[in-house]
Amino acid sequence: MRMSEGVEWGLHCCVTLAWLEGEGPVSTARLAASFELPQAYLNKRLQALVRAGILSSTPGARGGFRLARPPERISLMDVVAAIEGTEDAFRCTEIRRKGSGAEAPDREYGRPCGISTAMRKAELAWRRELAAQTLADVIAGTPAAVADRTRRWFASERTPGG
Repeated sequence: MRMSEGVEWGLHCCVTLAWLEGEGPVSTARLAASFELPQAYLNKRLQALVRAGILSSTPGARGGFRLARPPERISLMDVVAAIEGTEDAFRCTEIRRKGSGAEAPDREYGRPCGISTAMRKAELAWRRELAAQTLADVIAGTPAAVADRTRRWFASERTPGG
């Protein structure tokens, strides 16, 4: 399964916002600069996270983004679904009913084929695993030095000439 890089950036931004909790909203420009991303690209992903209720946004010159709920209440699946959508990754198109199977009686197709069943089972396992992990879990597994370095970088960006 292939996800867009927007998922990675969305997750990194959510973790960063969790580390900066209490510092006020963080602008798209600051988040984009911290990862060297184009602002417009990142803003689309951040807006998707707002629509999903993962982030909240504050308009204006001092506005920006913050987490809309605690990290332990945001699953990795929440972020993936916000960025990628909720459609199944595998979509059975019933190709078994074409070609050599076109003239077979409908009773032969009463149940999903083994391929569709296996793919759905794998996708459900993947979704369950992502739903079972939260941003808090990711944060807990990240070295404190990474969070400290991130906080220092954002603090230095707030100082005049920083």
